[in-house]
Amino acid sequence: MPSSNENGALTRPHVGLFVTCLVDLFRPNVGFAAVKLLEDAGCTLSVPEMQTCCGQPAYNSGDATNARDIARQVIAAFEEFDYVVGPSGSCMGMIRAHYPEMFPTDALWRGRAARLAEKSYELLSFLRDVLGVECVHARYEETVTYHDSCSGLREMGIKAQPRALLGQVNGLTLNEMNESEVCCGFGGTFCVKYPKISERMVADKVQSITESDATTLLGGDLGCLLNMAGRLKREKSRVKVYHAAEVLAGLTDLPPIGDPK
Repeated sequence: MPSSNENGALTRPHVGLFVTCLVDLFRPNVGFAAVKLLEDAGCTLSVPEMQTCCGQPAYNSGDATNARDIARQVIAAFEEFDYVVGPSGSCMGMIRAHYPEMFPTDALWRGRAARLAEKSYELLSFLRDVLGVECVHARYEETVTYHDSCSGLREMGIKAQPRALLGQVNGLTLNEMNESEVCCGFGGTFCVKYPKISERMVADKVQSITESDATTLLGGDLGCLLNMAGRLKREKSRVKVYHAAEVLAGLTDLPPIGDPK
């Protein structure tokens, strides 16, 4: 739903960027990459200052009251925009798939949540599916492998889009790992509630990454990437970890995710 001027002519779509907590606290470079990609694709961009968490931790923990309060704040912050876009399948899956079902007895907020959900997208799927981006101007001369995060894959249908975009990066070679769709063990609160199971899952995932012979691991969810980067570091692996948006935007000058330098 692009904006139009007083004469009815289409203008640049006005996008509200949902930054996400993890990007804000641990990897702002992902946010900068999202800004660059969206502006290069012709969007007018705003980053609402009143945005907070999407509410997923509270929601997954059964705290419906606080989850609804957080959802109301997000809805109020973003409903004015043509689209809401974030560099996380997990957070955007929360907004798109779960917000509308959080207000079963409140018709007003249920409607507002549904309208926001309809225009909420994960960054890479938005670039590909909505804006039709087919070419990116980036170079990354490495062999990469890609992890499909659970929420992005199963709630948002994100699979082909990042691979299509990465296929346009000069010098990049994609080696698919075995079981790329299998969970890394992070799962938000899952890794806290079931640490031993989570540890085994990320160990298996790192083995698949290593066997792919890739020099870089990419993904679309920072939580997953932080989890796998931590395990790779503990195993003294030389595999670098980046959010796919950083590679697509050509913003890989910073140390990889999980590197303290």
